[in-house]
Amino acid sequence: MLKRTPWSTLAVWACSLVFTTGTTSAEEPRPPRSSDRPNIVLIMADDMGFECIGANGSLDYQTPNIDRIASQGLRFEHCYSQPICTPSRVKLMTGMTNKRNYVKFGTLDRKQTTFAHLLKSAGYRTCIAGKWQLGNELDSPQHFGFEESLLWQHTRGRVDNQKRDTRYPNPRLERNGTEENHNEGEFSSDLFADFLCDFMETNRDQPFLAYYPMALVHCPFCPTPESDDWDLSSHGSKTYKGQPKYFGDMVAYVDTIVGRIDQKLGELGIRENTVLIFTGDNGTDKPIVTQTRFGEVVGAKGEMVDAGNHVTCIAKWPGVIQPGRVTSQIIDFSDFLPTMCDAGAAEIPAKLSLDGQSFLPVLRGIEGQGRESMFMWYERNGRPKKAREFARNQRYKLYGDGSFFDVEMDRTEQSPLQSLTDDQKDIRSRLQAKIDSFADIVPPQAR
Repeated sequence: MLKRTPWSTLAVWACSLVFTTGTTSAEEPRPPRSSDRPNIVLIMADDMGFECIGANGSLDYQTPNIDRIASQGLRFEHCYSQPICTPSRVKLMTGMTNKRNYVKFGTLDRKQTTFAHLLKSAGYRTCIAGKWQLGNELDSPQHFGFEESLLWQHTRGRVDNQKRDTRYPNPRLERNGTEENHNEGEFSSDLFADFLCDFMETNRDQPFLAYYPMALVHCPFCPTPESDDWDLSSHGSKTYKGQPKYFGDMVAYVDTIVGRIDQKLGELGIRENTVLIFTGDNGTDKPIVTQTRFGEVVGAKGEMVDAGNHVTCIAKWPGVIQPGRVTSQIIDFSDFLPTMCDAGAAEIPAKLSLDGQSFLPVLRGIEGQGRESMFMWYERNGRPKKAREFARNQRYKLYGDGSFFDVEMDRTEQSPLQSLTDDQKDIRSRLQAKIDSFADIVPPQAR
């Protein structure tokens, strides 16, 4: 663990995610690293929809670092998560539709294989820092392939014995399963990055996967260390939502952390061989309303409409991704595992029934080889009889009940299309075929 220092120094350290080459100890031999296998940094903001990023059209929030990274890399206009956190995390980490393997909220089935398992087997060192919420067994992160972890909401709950939220100021965390309470004015986002810095410095001779599922910007909405009224003595909000007026400060702090990480990669001289991906786990929470260049967006976390699952995806990989690209290629969270494994030359066992498709060709500048549409099956606790499903392309969305929407013209899905043009009939038929291709999958709770 790094020695505790004043916050101003800690904030500088917070960006030190380091990825270098080499092999591990003789006790656990790993394949040698190839120079064309990148380090992988995956950062996922919590409850921060597509509309919150300046590069995506936000008018309310300033995200200069993320915007700069987008200008130096690739920005996806059509990336789709699940409507809430656990379903998204399960889909992201396993490369499968929720219909195939989602059990219930707060749980990742321990029989599942994750991208951390596969990349670790391919020679990557693996770590995770941030929000867990995927199982409270003491070994849960390590069981799922992460060798090192600093987590919030692992074996301990969301609030302390005084009903204060424990995720932000002076947080209650767990370092590799050991409880760790903070009381000196620390902020969790900096502690997570501090931990990643220590991990990378210690293991700088191996290729790395660093997964940072951020706590920000999930409620309770509260001050950050950059806020004018930041309180070093605070131990968290006693209300679930907190104060929405701080939402913009929290978005800004996400941008600060992402910028620090990118800057440090450059300072360490390993930026050329590192792919940095920034995304979000679902749409923005209520009651946040955001003004954008494409109109007003009302936070719709937990809903199937566009604002509930349309999220940012930005990737930077100097020398591989041409700067300033924007793609209309549609991707969803099942695509991250095969993409990361493709980039890292990690073998995917044939027994895994993946639903994702690698978008590595898109990162490399080859358009037109990805999916034509995506499929979503969602119910918060995995109950088949209450689940809803849809298929969509960049513009149109078809639900399992037959409702068909032009999302580009009707983002809140108020008016299902009735009279269809020939082109719309063709698209509807293709989307129905997509839904039908998942019809034979039996959800876990129905087995």
